[in-house]
Amino acid sequence: MNILLVGVSHKTAPVEIRERFALGDAHLGEALFRLKSAPAVSEVLILSTCNRVEVCGVVSDTTQGFKSLKDFFLSSNREFSAQRLSPFLYHHVGAEALRHIFRVASSLDSMVVGEPQILGQLKDAFDYAILHKTTGIILNKVFKKAISVAKRIRTETKIAENAVSISFAAVELAKKIFGRLQHKGVLLVGAGEMAELASRHFISAGVQTIVVANRNYERAEELAKTLGGVPIRLEEFHKEMVKTDIVLCSAGAPHYLIGLEEMAEVIQARKNRPIFLIDISVPRNIDPAVNKLDNVFLYDIDDLQLAVESNLRARQQEALKGEEIISREVETINRWFKSLDVVPTIVALRARAEEIRKGEVDRIAGKWETLTSQERENLEALTGSIINKLLHSPLIVLKQEAHSSNGNLYAEAARKLFNLDGDIGACAPPDLEEPEDQKIP
Repeated sequence: MNILLVGVSHKTAPVEIRERFALGDAHLGEALFRLKSAPAVSEVLILSTCNRVEVCGVVSDTTQGFKSLKDFFLSSNREFSAQRLSPFLYHHVGAEALRHIFRVASSLDSMVVGEPQILGQLKDAFDYAILHKTTGIILNKVFKKAISVAKRIRTETKIAENAVSISFAAVELAKKIFGRLQHKGVLLVGAGEMAELASRHFISAGVQTIVVANRNYERAEELAKTLGGVPIRLEEFHKEMVKTDIVLCSAGAPHYLIGLEEMAEVIQARKNRPIFLIDISVPRNIDPAVNKLDNVFLYDIDDLQLAVESNLRARQQEALKGEEIISREVETINRWFKSLDVVPTIVALRARAEEIRKGEVDRIAGKWETLTSQERENLEALTGSIINKLLHSPLIVLKQEAHSSNGNLYAEAARKLFNLDGDIGACAPPDLEEPEDQKIP
């Protein structure tokens, strides 16, 4: 019994390859059922996002299980031969599969480290597999643990802090200048995609008024309506700058729209109240010279990119702390996982010994017509003590070796020596449950 994961992601395949294997909700149920029915696969879960498609399974035979999971990708898209698909696929087994699942859940394997979407997507995949009854004791425990680890990493590290997009970096810089952004106003000069994205970040940060100026007034009206803002014509934006606090310029004009003289007049009319200018246009639409004016703070696209790169480095440093947490948690869950083969063997061995003991006591007692209840009790105690002493050493060794690389070999040897294979059920025994104070939340 082992955990096996096979997948394609943004690290191994371009989008035109990944999209061939992406699964929508309409096809996910059938895919789960098909995988669960494959040889050697007892549990399965599929994670399908824009950046990855991964199949995680519990398999009784690693070689056969890998073939079944790989065949799933081949059957999902008949255009791919095994040879063509192979360079894009990756696979992990055992502890490395656990590590990969925990890293994915914690966004350490994401295109943007620290992004929050992947944890929600993994929760949805887990819920979907539970709904279709394709998980069991192992994957349920593993994915509950993955979710718990991801939450812990986001709490104990700063992996999700600091802006890692141009639009959000603009908001973070505005906060450094003004502190809180409540009661502040934003003027958009240009109504492109970047301006819209940045304005949504500003609104989330507490900005109350949005004014949209654009050469195409209909587009200004459209965007202002979407944002709950006010549209104005492009030639009116200089007057609006007197009243606003933050100006985001993305007009794409071939020349400066805001020059030194115009800005000097604006800051004078504002009575030197600070104003934050963000120029994400290429070529630039705000004269860099305006930065010489007091209480004028101008940042261009390169400034924002430098901030993003710095923040990404900071996130990478925090990711190292996350990796340490994952290493410890993988060791914990891997020890439990390795015990799954040994503990049922121990339970079965005890049960077989007790069955033999009881049978022999009953046989002997049937021959002793004068056996009293006290003598029967003494006989039970004697035979029970003999069994416990005989099993003590084998059980100690099995428990000690459960977490070693040879644990499975010892369990297999015990099953063969005592002929236990028919006595071990498919379900994990009760003693696999964690103590109450160690249960995974």
